Amino acid sequence: MSNVIKLAETRAVAHRIESEEEAIAVARTLAAEFETGASRRDLERALPHEELDRLSASGLLGITVPPEYGGIDISNAVLAEVTAILSEADSSIGQIPQNHFYILEALRHDGSEDQKRFYFGRALAGDRFGNALSEVGTKTVGHYNTRITADGAGFRINGRKFYSTGVLFAHWITIFALDDANRLTMAFAPRGTEGIEIVDDWDGFGQRTTGSGTTILRDVYVTSDAVVQHQKGFERPGTIGAVGQIIHAGIDLGIARAALKETIAFVREKARPWTDSGVERASDDPLTVSRIGELQIRLEAAEATLERAGRKVDLAQISTSEDNVVAASLSVAAAKVLTTELAIDATNVLFELAGTAATKRGLNLERHWRNARTHTLHDPVRWKYHVVGNYHLNGIIPPRNGAL
Repeated sequence: MSNVIKLAETRAVAHRIESEEEAIAVARTLAAEFETGASRRDLERALPHEELDRLSASGLLGITVPPEYGGIDISNAVLAEVTAILSEADSSIGQIPQNHFYILEALRHDGSEDQKRFYFGRALAGDRFGNALSEVGTKTVGHYNTRITADGAGFRINGRKFYSTGVLFAHWITIFALDDANRLTMAFAPRGTEGIEIVDDWDGFGQRTTGSGTTILRDVYVTSDAVVQHQKGFERPGTIGAVGQIIHAGIDLGIARAALKETIAFVREKARPWTDSGVERASDDPLTVSRIGELQIRLEAAEATLERAGRKVDLAQISTSEDNVVAASLSVAAAKVLTTELAIDATNVLFELAGTAATKRGLNLERHWRNARTHTLHDPVRWKYHVVGNYHLNGIIPPRNGAL
């Protein structure tokens, strides 16, 4: 990896997390800090550069690195919970590392030993990996126009990417492109590589500070040892998609928790009871009480399903059989359905129970709905219902892709 090492920036080594319990504790400490400015950052679209630096220094970005490369390879249930904790505080910050962990999982599947040693080492040091994956103007979201072509001892990449989540904060731009045989590759380029232009043009109404700008690639040169055959990860049973999706579910779970916490606080402290309720406090309205109870029960179910799914992904990583991978994919799909629907419902109920006063712009409570509605568009849950039903009814195994 000598050619890549020369391009790597020198940065202070991050804290080394030693256990799953410590990972949870570190996430909670960071979340308490991040929550304080979350509403302001959303209102002003103030990008969380300092917060991401603290995340890097915390050691959380290296918690999925396998032990043989110096990490602790935490359970995917814990990874999902860490994500939920951060996302409850600020769902944009919670989403930014999603691609980072997806990339590390893809590297674990198909990277060479040299690549694993180097890039896992950079993750343990606190480096952030951002994606240059999604494109517009293609037939489907699973098609790509970006191309990687041989050039001497290395390759040149040309294309344009949209929804490059976290790319504004990345130390490494991870570029997905088709080679001459139409196989999907994953190439690592240090930030600042000639030919990479990052445009801060994300204008979605939710997840406003994820740094999901456009990435323009003009004759970007990468060495051969910086390229991974990503297509291989979907030609055999694997957990790349399941890991990516369980993190998305954790983000939605965090948004739901945040919305429910805001709802309870507002109903207790500020909301007025409905005229016909016959009670003195909004928190004593039996219909309100029941609605809160319903959401709490669904939250409990979503948390339990997410934890169960994480354990199944763990098993599939240890023993990557078709049966284990299918079980993990179906369980993660179930968790994603529950957390998606809960996030949307909880952010709606916030206003249903809190009332008109909760819509004041200065409170910025609608950011939870905007964030839930925006993030849950990543992968349509209607297709997850179909995949689960098609397996149980017709024995059709889930397709192998990053969405399952």
